[in-house]
Amino acid sequence: MMKIVTVCGMGFGTSLMLLMDIQAIAKSHGYEVEGEAVDLGSAKGKECDFMVASSEISAELSEESVDVISINNLLDKKEIEEKVMPVIERISKGR
Repeated sequence: MMKIVTVCGMGFGTSLMLLMDIQAIAKSHGYEVEGEAVDLGSAKGKECDFMVASSEISAELSEESVDVISINNLLDKKEIEEKVMPVIERISKGR
């Protein structure tokens, strides 16, 4: 199962909403995604397939060994889908 980590400043609210959006989008494309919503401090070094965060936060995650997807408008489900789905599909094919 694919695991993603969504990251925001506090680790709840924004990242939880983002995680639920991504899981719903993935499911609509036939993918099951496990996830965890965390704050920036907890995100570093987390085991996952990729991370998703707002553009401000994603800059702080540049040292991570996994892809970090930067979302400019966290309320824009179309932007989230356009950026996240290609990564989900690529990771699924790679397994």
